[in-house]
This record gives sequence, structure tokens and C-alpha cells, in this order.
Amino acid sequence: MYRSHTCGELRYSDIGLKVLLSGWVQKSRDLGGMTFVDLRDRYGVTQLAFNVDDEKELTEKARKLGREFVIQIKGEVIERSSKNKNIPTGDIEIKVLSLKVLNSSITPPFTIEQNTDGGEDLRAKYRYLDLRRSCVQEKLRLRNRVSLETRKFLDSKEFLDVETPVLIKSTPEGARDFVVPSRMNEGEYYALPQSPQTFKQLLMVSGFDRYYQIVKCFRDEDLRADRQPEFTQIDCEMSFVEQEDVLNLFEELIKHLFRVVIGVELEEKFPRISYQEAMERFGSDKPDTRFAMEFVDMNEVTKNKGFAIFDNAEQVLAINAKGCSEYSRKEIDKLTDWVRRPQIGCKGLVYLKCNQDGTYKSSVDKFYSQKDLDCWAKLAEAKPGDLLLLISGELDKTRKQMNDLRLHMADKLGLRDPNVFNPLWVVDFPLFEWDEDEKRYHAKHHPFTSPKVEDIDLFDSAPSQIRANAYDLVMNGVELGGGSIRIHRRELQSKMFDLLGFTKDEAEEQFGFLMSAFEYGAPPHGGIAFGLDRLVATMDGVDSIRDYIAFPKNNSGRDVMIDAPSPLNIEQINELGIKS
Repeated sequence: MYRSHTCGELRYSDIGLKVLLSGWVQKSRDLGGMTFVDLRDRYGVTQLAFNVDDEKELTEKARKLGREFVIQIKGEVIERSSKNKNIPTGDIEIKVLSLKVLNSSITPPFTIEQNTDGGEDLRAKYRYLDLRRSCVQEKLRLRNRVSLETRKFLDSKEFLDVETPVLIKSTPEGARDFVVPSRMNEGEYYALPQSPQTFKQLLMVSGFDRYYQIVKCFRDEDLRADRQPEFTQIDCEMSFVEQEDVLNLFEELIKHLFRVVIGVELEEKFPRISYQEAMERFGSDKPDTRFAMEFVDMNEVTKNKGFAIFDNAEQVLAINAKGCSEYSRKEIDKLTDWVRRPQIGCKGLVYLKCNQDGTYKSSVDKFYSQKDLDCWAKLAEAKPGDLLLLISGELDKTRKQMNDLRLHMADKLGLRDPNVFNPLWVVDFPLFEWDEDEKRYHAKHHPFTSPKVEDIDLFDSAPSQIRANAYDLVMNGVELGGGSIRIHRRELQSKMFDLLGFTKDEAEEQFGFLMSAFEYGAPPHGGIAFGLDRLVATMDGVDSIRDYIAFPKNNSGRDVMIDAPSPLNIEQINELGIKS
């Protein structure tokens, strides 16, 4: 037996107990007559005490221990004279009676502590060491609790956990696929699933009316803080449901997870807004509603005054940064430079300061009178001390730019409190979006999303006006999950493919198996998928999902620890029949 207790288990009530402990040396302190060693495992830290007067040889051995040595000790639990209230084991220490080194360690490249001296790249290279840090382990423990409670909740609602294939067929919709060459079928390739979409629909056809899976998915797309090439979904599907059934049940799941896992009670009923309303008020289909600063349409009060930038714009938008009229010219110039960055793409920024004396100061004073500027302030409900920021241009582009500025200002003003959670459902998405470059429609979600029943007649006359029977759960500016009621009739699915530009042969080649299944009594069905990594990070008040994944990739999609991806040797290439 290597241990009788863990390093986070012993308390004052255990004084006098003989114990065996094993773990890693966190650090040691040589105080002359006494040597103290902090022993760590994933459960906590326990202090070991070596007294040179009692055990000279043992103390000398302890003094030679380096950081991250793996050791086993036998000892007695005693009361600690200098107690540490910052750790659960801080009332006791172990008077060591024997010490065994199980494995030595070279000096780690960074300190294995909460406030480490290792940079992100270095910690990624030695991820197995980074994972020893208690703050990183706590993030994975949180992920485990969310996964466990999700399974318990869904099991209580009669959902079955069913695995679906990882080697599947590549499809042309959505993000780029990761592909896998087949040795036994030379010249042909599998794809890794972007989601189990068609398989969970087939499970509904099969009569498994409530399915779930905590499943790995793969998308070959550009990365950012909340996106990885491989990620995990809580994937769910239900038969004989309408949108209201799905929203109510999974709203209950999210409230359950927040209450049980982190002790947060979410509001009784999540608000719902349409996609159109979200774009008009926030310029985003995943709005952060922890703060106001909503968009104000300024077209009515800014146009036809001789200021060409506004006169020629499709849209002029403003946000009201309350209490910011004292911003200096230098601070305004910094904001202007920020929106002019290529990532944002604004040509400039117009401001209106609402002075405390009731007067106004703007960067476009020569075009607008005080009376005009007063109209601006009234429309934006601005008071003395407030600052209006205005952007103009094409409608969609201006909304996106203003959303970026809104979030930037909220960060500067400290309005995005990570301990506040504002959930909402965004519904009534467009079914299609027009691609101007390709001159064709794409599915806003995916081609299996059902249109609103009342909009089906618009397929031939006004496809852009068709609303999808789709929904996203958004919280604090993050899309936690999304789903839809699916198409379950072959004729409607064929119509969808026709409008998306598939020929009959292409639709049959890609999705014939699904449309064929629809002819055998497919039930009405729908579902939702939550990004587990994003959900856990949001619950923890963090933007990046990397620390909630044991072995994540960097922004280039590389695992720098194992150096992947890497070239294949020529024998493998030839065996797979891959030609350069």
C-alpha cells in the first residue's frame, strides 16, 4: 500500500494517527534544526516535519529532496504549531518516521504553483506538469462535475446514451472537415464528424425517442479563445416535440447545472428575443445582456445636414457610454484608433459629449447645431455626463463594428462581471443566408433545420424571409448551445436541398440514406447541442476554453507537447495510396 490517506484529507481530529502518504514535493524549507516539506497530490497539500535532533539521518535525507520528487512517508499526525488557515490541512502536520524516494525529478521548467512563472507556450509544451497545478486541476474537476450532473439529469428524463460513429462521410455543408484516408479503400476518405447530426436523426427514425451523447466533434476552422479543432458537445435529440418542449426541458437542465454545481440560482424563466431584435439592439445573435449600452438608430437625426459620411451611410448607430463625458481627447483618439484597426474596419468614430452644464461637444460641431445635438441626446436618452459614440456605414457591417465597440467599452468600464449570469434564448433565425460572392443561399444553421410551418409557402417566392424553427441559448455574450426542430419529411428535405443548389444526384449521393429513412415513418423530432467546454468556462467566468480541456491545441491547431500534426513517413503514405 502506497498511502493510507490523501494529502488533502487529514484534520485536527486525526491527531495521533499513524499514516502513509505519497505524493510530489511542492517545496521544502530548511530552518536549521527543523526541515519542512509540503507534500502535494490532487487532493491537497500536507506539511511534513523533520526534526534533526530526533532523526538526524532522516532529516539529512529530506534536505536532499528536490521539487517534484515523488516520495512516500510514514509518520504520525501531530498538531501544527504555526497553523495555516489558507489550506484545509493547516491545523496539522506529519512527524515523519520514515521516508522513501519513489522517483526523483529534474528541475521543472516552471514552478508548479497557482501563480506560476511559466508562460503559456512553455506550459503547453509541458502540459503534463501544468496539469499538476491545483488551479488547473480544479477546472477539470468542474468539468467533471458538469458532465456527471448532465448525465444524471438526462438519465432521470429517460434519455439514452448512444454512441455514434467517428469515421463518417464528408459533407459539403458547414465548416471544413478533417479527413482520414482509408487503407482498405484506396483513394477514398472518411471524415471526422462536425456533429452527430444525421445519426441522431436516424436514431429518432429508429424509435429511440430520447437520445444524448457527450461526444467529441471536429471542425477544421480558424481558432480563437472559445474554439478548438476538437471539442465536446452535450448532444441531445427528442421525438414528438415542438420548439417549446425542447426549450423548457433544456432550460431546466441549465438551471439544474448552475444550482447544483456552482450554487447559482438562475431566473425562473429565461428571456426570449428574436434574431432580428438581437441584431437591431445589439448587433449580435449572441448578445451580452449583463449591461445596457444598446444600439440607438440615429438615421432620423443625423442625415441631411451636410455631413457626407452620415448622409451617404445606410445606417448610423450610437451607443451611450454613461458617465464617460470626461473622456479626454487623447482617450477619444485611442478609441478611434481601436475601431480603425483592420479587425474592426471602421473609417472613423464620431462622439458627442453631454457636458454637465447642459451644452454639447462633438467632433462634428460644424455640421450640427446645439439644437441638433440635443436631438441626438434625447433620442439616445443621454444625460449630462454621458458620452455618445457613433459609427456609420452599411447596415450589417456597422452593426458588427458597433457590437465590437460596445463590448470593448463594457470591458473598459468593468461592466462584464464574471459572477453575473444572464441567459436568454435567441429564436426565429433566418433559415437561409445569401452568399453574394457565390450568388446562392446557404443554410443559416444546417440543411436539416425545419422552417416555421407558416413560412413554408415562401420557398418559391421569398426564401430570404423564411424563419427557421431554430434556437440558441446565449449567456454573457457566449453561444452555449443551439438546435432546431428538424425536417422529417422527404419532400420538404428535397425542397431544402434544391434551394441550396444541390442537384438531385448530389443530394442523393450525399444524403440519400437520410431521405430514404424519412420514407419509413420518420417522427417529428428536434434537439439541441451544448458546447461542454464553453459551458464550463462560462460557469467559471472565463473566456478561454483551453484550461478546461486536458490537452488542448494552440491557436495554430498544434499540440506542441507531442508535436502534432506531423509528417507521415513515406511507407505510410504509400500504404494509404496518397499521391502528392
